Amino acid sequence: MTTVRRVGTYLFAALLVAGGVFLGSVGYRMSTQHETFTTALVNQVVRVPAPRQAFGKDRVYALVLGIDYDYDAKDQPFSAHSRSDTIMVAGIDFRTKAMRIISVLRDSDVMINGRDTKINAAYSEGGVRLADQVIGEFLGMPARPDGRHFDRYVVVRVNALKDLVNAIGGVDVVVAQPMDYDDNWGHLHIHFKPGLVHMDGEQAQGYVRFRHDACSDPCRTKRQQQVIRIVLQKLKNDRLNDLAHVAQLIRVFRRDVDTDLTTPELTSLAWSFKDADVANLSHAETIGYVDTKQTLDGETVIADEREKALLVAGLLGDYAPPSSPPGRAVARVARSSVHVVVQNGSGFAGAAGKLAASLRARGYVIDAVGNADTYGYDTTQIQSAEDGAAAARVREDVGVGAATSVSPAVKPAPDEERTVVVRVIIGRDYARPTPSASPAIK
Repeated sequence: MTTVRRVGTYLFAALLVAGGVFLGSVGYRMSTQHETFTTALVNQVVRVPAPRQAFGKDRVYALVLGIDYDYDAKDQPFSAHSRSDTIMVAGIDFRTKAMRIISVLRDSDVMINGRDTKINAAYSEGGVRLADQVIGEFLGMPARPDGRHFDRYVVVRVNALKDLVNAIGGVDVVVAQPMDYDDNWGHLHIHFKPGLVHMDGEQAQGYVRFRHDACSDPCRTKRQQQVIRIVLQKLKNDRLNDLAHVAQLIRVFRRDVDTDLTTPELTSLAWSFKDADVANLSHAETIGYVDTKQTLDGETVIADEREKALLVAGLLGDYAPPSSPPGRAVARVARSSVHVVVQNGSGFAGAAGKLAASLRARGYVIDAVGNADTYGYDTTQIQSAEDGAAAARVREDVGVGAATSVSPAVKPAPDEERTVVVRVIIGRDYARPTPSASPAIK
């Protein structure tokens, strides 16, 4: 045997030994840490800390602010003293891999430095520190030992959504109504017809900024939440599946976002939540208002204090999903005793009518068929105010599978009390839209 062949043989043997040791360590992680092969492999090559290790706690609360640019006389963008046009608070729970978001209307009435004004002025007047104080006190969030109300902050510049959407190849959004608006000074041009629209970053950015309809800011907030759900679903399905894509998305994040989240924390969050149910990551609510008020800084809105207290209690409370009822209890549910309201949350024509007909043929009583509050549902929701077993029975017959969630519904309106037991809000996972489908009723 020549020297070259001998060295090659030894090298090959050494690689086999090294590979065996490495695969053995991966197998050990799989058996002791209950990890999948992919997760064990990555953790063996690149140590990705678990969120509890990265943050030192089981849940964090983040203040998320979206700031806008203005343009000077030379048409150059600047963001000095920008107000926070988007205000969200996110609770991220590591045990349940769930997130809850509360949106705050930017014109909500608060006191800042003794002046009655809009809550979005806090960031322009005092940056993140003052925004943390004002928004935290507005919500009644408990203060930390250092005086801050939130564990982390995320300040998103105007191009962040555009760059993110472009990075993932665009998003498919159901537009519910015609949108036409031009603002040459603000470089904003929005033109959409109702229907399924494949949006690039520029279009998605315009879509979530549009507020020139009767609903104004509340509807703009709903559109923001709708696009967040769609982006999360696409990240889960197409892009957020290996560390290379995680790194790419983090680079976009770093370019367009100011935050005190560290790179290990970002990597930990991205890797840990890549397999999370999108329905658990898109629970978003908006604090409504009950009145308006004229101030020196313009008209403000008076928050609904009862609604605010309920939403904050949910943000601070238990994120664990409701336990599933026993199989025997579900099997005992008589379909003829279950009244169902079917609502189209996908925005695609005929989805609610099709499902209602299917459920009626199985023996359910269909009380109403119509549209949901938004066409932005990616995941079908099965909701019940008082009967989890009935909701689980409906879930089985809807047949969407694991993506569908059973959750308590909002308390039915008085005229629904006698009949409504289960509400089905159809998401795009059930509707399975085609490019020719159009948003429509029922």
